[in-house]
Amino acid sequence: MASQHFFDTKIEFLKGVGAQRAALLNTELGVFTFGDLLQKYPFRHEDRTVFHQIGRINEEMPAVQLKGILRNISKLGEGKSARLTATLHDHTGMVELVWFKGISWIEKILHEEQQYIVYGKPSLYGTKFNIPHPDIEPWNEQQNRPTYLHPVYNTTEKMKKRGLDSKMLTRIMQNLLKACYQHIPETLPQYVMEKQRLCSKMKAMIAIHFPKNNTELEQAKARLKFEELFYIQLKILKQKTTQKTVSQGFVFGKLASLHEFYKSHLPFDLTGAQKRVIREIHKDMTSGKQMNRLLQGDVGSGKTIVAFVCMLMAIDNQTQAGLMAPTEILAEQHYNGLKPFADALGLPMAKLTGSTKKKERTQILEQLAAGELKILVGTHALIEDSVQFETLGLCVIDEQHRFGVAQRAKLWQKNTHTPPHILVMTATPIPRTLAMTLYGDLDVSVIDELPPGRKPIKTVHRYDTDRLRVFGFMKEEIAKGHQVYVVYPLIDESEKLDYKDLTDGYESIARAFPAPDYQVSIVHGRMKAPERDFEMQRFINKETQIMVATTVIEVGVNVPNASVMVIESAERFGLSQLHQLRGRVGRGAEQSFCILMTGYKLSQDSKIRIRTMEQTNNGFEIADVDLQLRGPGDLMGTQQSGVLDLLIADLSKDAIVLQNARVCAEEILETDAALEQPEHESILHHINSLSKNTTLWSRIS
Repeated sequence: MASQHFFDTKIEFLKGVGAQRAALLNTELGVFTFGDLLQKYPFRHEDRTVFHQIGRINEEMPAVQLKGILRNISKLGEGKSARLTATLHDHTGMVELVWFKGISWIEKILHEEQQYIVYGKPSLYGTKFNIPHPDIEPWNEQQNRPTYLHPVYNTTEKMKKRGLDSKMLTRIMQNLLKACYQHIPETLPQYVMEKQRLCSKMKAMIAIHFPKNNTELEQAKARLKFEELFYIQLKILKQKTTQKTVSQGFVFGKLASLHEFYKSHLPFDLTGAQKRVIREIHKDMTSGKQMNRLLQGDVGSGKTIVAFVCMLMAIDNQTQAGLMAPTEILAEQHYNGLKPFADALGLPMAKLTGSTKKKERTQILEQLAAGELKILVGTHALIEDSVQFETLGLCVIDEQHRFGVAQRAKLWQKNTHTPPHILVMTATPIPRTLAMTLYGDLDVSVIDELPPGRKPIKTVHRYDTDRLRVFGFMKEEIAKGHQVYVVYPLIDESEKLDYKDLTDGYESIARAFPAPDYQVSIVHGRMKAPERDFEMQRFINKETQIMVATTVIEVGVNVPNASVMVIESAERFGLSQLHQLRGRVGRGAEQSFCILMTGYKLSQDSKIRIRTMEQTNNGFEIADVDLQLRGPGDLMGTQQSGVLDLLIADLSKDAIVLQNARVCAEEILETDAALEQPEHESILHHINSLSKNTTLWSRIS
């Protein structure tokens, strides 16, 4: 425990910090204690252990350290165009040094014919090399050169202005490591370190800051990444085990109305994947333990009908079912889609959203509490305290990433005795590494098969100069009786700009597709809900052939007759959004098309996104590419960002480490769930220090 208290020491008591620097570290970096500072790892290292010869430098080198005599110091230009130049000479050649900022300060420390050490990135300018804004310091024969790779730490402008730059942080970190290295506790069992070939925690913490070479740095990273992911997985798996042993669940053994639904009312055959998922869910619902399952399935894979089948299991066993969606449009779509099935079976069903009128709401709440209402579909309104079920047997949550974990927990508390079974659905494919971390406490089912008769959507990339050709293709599809979406991006999240872009597009389409031969709908975020619904309804009823829209149609519209999706300025959309938009077509048996329109100037990331869309319709492949491009935080939105607030591991790159960490955690919990065995003492001690939540020193996530 002495170690724990040591790392809780306030940062102002560290040599070289003091009250003023401590205040800066508090506000700028969120560093309050020794433990916080120790875990501010460098974002890169520079090799300052060797000197290069000037005559041997080349443009491929990321950075070089040189030693030589300084000559030809001169200031050129005036005002903003001023620059300071000098040349550095050794026995192999010379290189020009140039500064554009901080000239007056640099000038004071430079003296001709003296020896200096210079560090920076060489650039070829004509036939000569120069180094812009190099690090420079006088050479001193007596000074010891570093025998380690030089750490570079994140700082802010405010810190730099007050002298707390990366160099100063390096000195402070050296003081900290001198004071604390004997306090660093080992947090993994010896046998785990041997099996995973990991170095000790103490060695890793020193080498992550001051490694002697790249091999030592990689060993430190491997150790710290594994530990971070291991403790996340251990925590998730312990929660999952506790839930399964502690949380009793309803046993849904009777299936009368489910059999009737299959026999008399199901309008199509379920796919093999849907049947497999229903079996997995049924097994959970008859196990006597509370179900917590994530159902993943691409747009149009048939998750909603699976959810309805599961609701029937709950209703057949004298309980009620709820379905919670993130938006009113999506709740409306679920309600309209399921109501005919509920009516055919004589099951009372209602919809509850923020727009529900007070009189209707009161009636719904009364019927719900009395057990007369069997299915309730709604938005966040479902988790309000006033919404009381007689007995909630199953709650389905659609697009889970739009809801926080706390909201999911509120649903568990709807019953006083037995918690409801929880089925979480998402059409946003989640890469395996993210699923294991964000939803590691849930069992996972995947619908990886489209309904029969559906053809994969053909995706093509066209440039703005191909527009007439695209219009011609749209006319051909409309002549076949099909409909077309044309989607414009939100530009800078500005409704005004978005509106202008959309209206320009609408006008050009209206000219190319004139009335009365063609009818065009327009839908955007500035329209009132009734106007928007009216326009959408015209399109659904086939009164208009073209729907010009912003991304408001990303979710909530199902028009089987629409066969073409044209996405304007496709480079401005993320991959998952492009995939969701593409999923608006391909709902019928006809061949559907997605046309990605862009200008010629495309960034490297945009090219990868467009190419990925052309090459695959597989949502999981797309999600993996998206994860690599954007990183996990952006991919899942802010609701879950706390889980992804990793210190050193990167879910987009460390999938193998995560897999190893999870397997290791599973093996330990299988043999010693309570962590009582002597070899697991270090794990138990670390978990206990985490649960006290005293400091970031032992932070998991």
